[in-house]
Amino acid sequence: MSDTAVVIPAYLEAERIGATVDGARSLSGVNLVIVVDDGSRDEGATARIAREHGAVVVRHSRNRGKGAALETGAATLAAIESRDGRGAPRHLLLLDADLEDSAAAAGPLIDPIRTGEAGMTVAILPPAATPGGGHGFVLKLARDGIRRAVGFEAQAPLSGQRCLTREAFEAALPLGYGFGVEVGLTIDVLRAGIRVLEVEAPLRHRVTGGDFAAQLHRGRQYRDVAMALAARSIPANLRPETWRGR
Repeated sequence: MSDTAVVIPAYLEAERIGATVDGARSLSGVNLVIVVDDGSRDEGATARIAREHGAVVVRHSRNRGKGAALETGAATLAAIESRDGRGAPRHLLLLDADLEDSAAAAGPLIDPIRTGEAGMTVAILPPAATPGGGHGFVLKLARDGIRRAVGFEAQAPLSGQRCLTREAFEAALPLGYGFGVEVGLTIDVLRAGIRVLEVEAPLRHRVTGGDFAAQLHRGRQYRDVAMALAARSIPANLRPETWRGR
């Protein structure tokens, strides 16, 4: 049964993308992996390696952010299915590019979608072997914001490892900008009356350190999460375009 496609947004991930694609392709029911190279400035290495490992690769000419990359991946999948005359659309499994071989352990995310137990699953990852340099500010912002918006107590509000039906994905369009995509997905899917289920999955990815570049990354993440929450506090048709994943 081939009922699931994987979409992997990638930026400067030549070192890890090959193993991630291999892990994703090994999952039961997955027969298509789409990698969206979001403007990597590595002379095409991320895209080339992903393609060599069997992924369908789409490239953005410039870095447009994670939300835009996921939208491109889903649109590419829809075009492939239309070309192939496929009837029932595949489920979407969203995975980060740095999971490497642990991507093969994403099965627990797919099963509740197949059975109809949930419309979207979110991975709860085990504690990282190497501690990160964060202080939990972004996590608290995301968790508190989701609770205020929809009353959902999220254990893993920032997890990018998710599986969802196409109905659930389309209910969240346009996706949140940049690193606000996960918070936006959770709020929008729940507001559409679709069940969200958090499940434990033994996935692992690169831990952000504590150097200056890592702190800048967290600052951008905080900004994007705050924008996603602010956008969802007003009616969708009144949100500024810059808050709507464009």
